[in-house]
Amino acid sequence: MSEVLRKTVFSPVSLACFLLTAAIGFGLDQWSKHEAFARLSSGVEWYNDKPIAMNRREVTFIPGLIDFTVTTNQGAVFGMGQGKRTLFVVVSVAAILFICYLFVTSGKQRIYQVILGMLMAGVLGNLYDRLVFSYVRDMIHAFPRRDWFPYIFNVADTLLCVGVALMVIYSLFHRPDGAGQQVVEPA
Repeated sequence: MSEVLRKTVFSPVSLACFLLTAAIGFGLDQWSKHEAFARLSSGVEWYNDKPIAMNRREVTFIPGLIDFTVTTNQGAVFGMGQGKRTLFVVVSVAAILFICYLFVTSGKQRIYQVILGMLMAGVLGNLYDRLVFSYVRDMIHAFPRRDWFPYIFNVADTLLCVGVALMVIYSLFHRPDGAGQQVVEPA
């Protein structure tokens, strides 16, 4: 049995860091989407092959900082690529496989495993929406009174963005095993 597999796949602590983070993140994402659409709209109807949230309401959560309102998104981040569902499903599956590979090779890097769990939750949350609804449910509007950030997003998007930022920060400060050690040549 490979040492790397023993440290990750067969380690209850590694699995807990990764899978519990992914499960909690996915659950929070799906719960928040369900609650937002149940409370802030009367449902979604399709017009000209586009999903529209009906009778939308907006609720201020933190004045000037966060409002809740629902919208549907058939694209990716910032609404790019509208209607490219198959492409986004394929990219999501590829991302899941890559995240699993990163987890399997992560050894005992617990913080990194939590970050990978965040990324997995984000990918799974939006993939679930695309497969079940054919669109992603969004509801968080940051800086609602500012023209420079008109985008509405969800918990999965937040997990992905924060996860990527944490991964970059982690990679700047984490030294791989054996890095920085000097090899002394015999004289």
